[in-house]
Amino acid sequence: MSLIHQLALTFIKNIGPVLAKSMVAYAGNAENVFLIDPSKLQKVPGIAAKTIQQLDFESALERAHEEAAFIAKNNIDVIFYTDPRYPKRLRACNDAPVLLYAQGKMDLNAQRVISVVGTRKATAYGKDLCKELIEELESYGALVVSGLAYGIDVMAHKESVKLNVPTVGVLGHGLDRLYPAAHRSIADKMLLNGGLLTEFPSGTTPDRENFPARNRIVAGMADATIVVEAGIKGGALITAEIANSYNRDVFAFPGRVNDEFSEGCNYLIRHHKAGLLTSAADLAYTLGWEKDTKKSKKPNQLMLAMDLTADERLIMDVLRQNASIAIDELTLKIGMPVSLLSMNLLNLEMQGFIRSLPGKAYCIS
Repeated sequence: MSLIHQLALTFIKNIGPVLAKSMVAYAGNAENVFLIDPSKLQKVPGIAAKTIQQLDFESALERAHEEAAFIAKNNIDVIFYTDPRYPKRLRACNDAPVLLYAQGKMDLNAQRVISVVGTRKATAYGKDLCKELIEELESYGALVVSGLAYGIDVMAHKESVKLNVPTVGVLGHGLDRLYPAAHRSIADKMLLNGGLLTEFPSGTTPDRENFPARNRIVAGMADATIVVEAGIKGGALITAEIANSYNRDVFAFPGRVNDEFSEGCNYLIRHHKAGLLTSAADLAYTLGWEKDTKKSKKPNQLMLAMDLTADERLIMDVLRQNASIAIDELTLKIGMPVSLLSMNLLNLEMQGFIRSLPGKAYCIS
């Protein structure tokens, strides 16, 4: 399928994503939309005769050639809505973009995707919540999506980069610029494990009307949207409302009743538009997630050799030879007094090397 025609589809005036996809469905592919007699497009549901008369395919194709040159020069990827790489969660939304422009290394169909949104004027409370949330999400192997705005958005991206959690910033403008410009450094780092995504072509400025459209991508891409901290008005609540319209889970951290930037979260919870969230464990429980064992931080042999006492190493040697072992049997095998053994077991458990099981048994973590 021709990239030029895919691009041109988005440059036809008065044709939004819903109609554009209907035209492709009728014609068979994007290229055929420009090849068939325009009068036949009157059979497309929802398209008016006046719209058909005003179609300007020539201008759309001309603009598409300009955009194709830009994306080739700047190593930008174009993901059409029929492409397997297109985010499947977003594709299920009726008003999903026809195509997305992408930069970076991202899996938009990761097993777990979470959107994190909030106020641009984040307080210390909100920043701490956001940091703790990303730290906890790391063990679940989730992709973190946000809007790269000031406040909670950029905090989510920065913490994700710090912990090597894949993160995608959805923009309200073209990839020929970055807004806010102050976030260029973090955006560059995101390209290594995640990246930047937008439906807007080059030359599109970050105008206010673009951001609700951007927010629908943030909401539509994810299994759930988390509102960390938000006032009663603003983009975070718009994103939450959109996520609700898509029948996606929405969660919000509660705050004190008099705090301006917890007012939006409390509103969502009070009106049953968001589930109350206190940690990523609440989210995981609702979504039926289990921790990604590949992400679990297990002690390696070097740590054991360097950090454990002789008694602790002896206990670890016995535990490695058994799937699990009761403390009484462990006492007999090692020949260590129960009081001393119990103290060593507690130390090992606190360090994360072992875990206790029902019946006073232990195993390697």
